[in-house]
Amino acid sequence: MNDSNKKKVILAYSGGLDTSVILQWLLERNYDVIAYIADVGQDDDFEAAEAKALKIGASKVYVEDLKAELVTDYVFQMFKANAIYEGRYLQGTSIARPIISKRHIEIAQQEGTNVVAHGATGKGNDQVRFELGYYALMPDVEIIAPWKTEEFLNQFKGRTDLINYAKENGIEIAQTTKKPYSEDDNLLHISHEAGVLEDPWFRPGKDVFSKTLDPLDAPDEPTFINITFEKGVPVKVENEMIKQLKRIH
Repeated sequence: MNDSNKKKVILAYSGGLDTSVILQWLLERNYDVIAYIADVGQDDDFEAAEAKALKIGASKVYVEDLKAELVTDYVFQMFKANAIYEGRYLQGTSIARPIISKRHIEIAQQEGTNVVAHGATGKGNDQVRFELGYYALMPDVEIIAPWKTEEFLNQFKGRTDLINYAKENGIEIAQTTKKPYSEDDNLLHISHEAGVLEDPWFRPGKDVFSKTLDPLDAPDEPTFINITFEKGVPVKVENEMIKQLKRIH
């Protein structure tokens, strides 16, 4: 089949182990893979991720800066509604999913395809968040979700199989079996899940505190933060450090 006859698929791509493996896996099934990277404020090297996707074989890479729209149209609206799921979950991860899905479908429409792919598993909430967004915006969408397909699951039983496959195919990876859990980062928060963290008896090490300190290492003195709201939207943030800098200036 000529490249021009290959079916285009827009893959939600992070540059991490799972989606890099999925990109290669889709190429082996003769898809023309276009990678889509959503910048929602995560601490990632987007230039490196783009270069990595192209090196693996993506025909094109979209790096979309969604931060401003995420804050104004999603996060602020969530704050206004005091939307806390079941009174406990602050929805730091889930609030970014609708905008990621929205841009995913827009790129598919721009590229003239109805095929999209994602790396969410078949047991979590993200598969629902992404796919309901896809169907709402493109009812005839064709979704490839490798972690929910028998073929993919038979080939990859776990993280070790992914790492070995990546090495066999010359895919550069930063992940190792020493960090057997996943992280989801955006400008609002970071979450850690899966792997060893699913064991309620497991006590994670200090490496889990990627944006904060272990409480045992934190100073004993409090830091006061003052947030000013207008019509439910935060418009100013002050704390002791900022006040001190103002006085110095």
